[in-house]
Amino acid sequence: MKRKVLLMGKAGSGKTSMRSIIFANYPPRDTMRLGPTYGFENTDVKFLGSLVLNLWDCGAQDAFMENYFESQRDQIFRNVEVLIYVFDVESQDKEKDMNTFLRCLTAIEENSKDARVFCLIHKMDLIPTDEQRQEVFREKAQQLTAHANVVQITCFGTSIWDETLYKAWSAVVYSLVPNVERLRAHLGRLCGLCQADEVVLFETATFLVIASAECDDESRRPADAHRYEKMSNIVKQFKLSCAKTQSTFQALEVASPRFTVLMESFTSNTCVMVILSAERVEPAAIRLNIAAARALFERFINS
Repeated sequence: MKRKVLLMGKAGSGKTSMRSIIFANYPPRDTMRLGPTYGFENTDVKFLGSLVLNLWDCGAQDAFMENYFESQRDQIFRNVEVLIYVFDVESQDKEKDMNTFLRCLTAIEENSKDARVFCLIHKMDLIPTDEQRQEVFREKAQQLTAHANVVQITCFGTSIWDETLYKAWSAVVYSLVPNVERLRAHLGRLCGLCQADEVVLFETATFLVIASAECDDESRRPADAHRYEKMSNIVKQFKLSCAKTQSTFQALEVASPRFTVLMESFTSNTCVMVILSAERVEPAAIRLNIAAARALFERFINS
């Protein structure tokens, strides 16, 4: 199953950097040596078994952009599942950026009316304070979503230097995963069997969150709304550290007086994290439940 994803935005906005961090395991500092994209780079990224992301990273020099809208319009904008449009928060030509985005939006509405649009307001780390970031994001998101007529537009504020990048790309991937609600239902049953507070499923190569399930007891649910993207960032860095020592990431266990976190390889392309605060539940029992569920999830995810 192949899904076409367009990655567009002004030159230098950070498109290739974020793609390299998410899919090629680049540390953020190493993206500084990446050159500009000329024309478009079309790559297939295998993701979660049978799902293939057909990723089009489109260079944004003026000559290429005109080709996209004129001679290559059908080739670029036809059969698109997701458009990711990246805005540089410190761009000096915001009017031109908006006009280009609106042309993309029109082309998507004409050629791929069922596509979803994600706008990433990028390089938010360059804004000094949280309060200013929130205000800039709110204003920009309102401006962008006001133009949604046919397609659905979702906005995120992002930076390559923190977990916000993982939040945005997890949402993109989540929108493309088939049968994701059934997957959540299976995770919910696993969560109940483990008497866990929460169960989270990650894709192995990128450590993007695919799906999650929580217990019915609201008092035991984690309060941090940004926990998933923080998990992705932390665990991916841990995995990269393992690779530097020529070790293979297999499992992780963290225990504190208040909770225990277990993370293990699950199916051939996922890892599962179980968070529990119930003192009576032994980690060994959790591992047995994970092992028992492995074959079911392997068949379901790869079907």
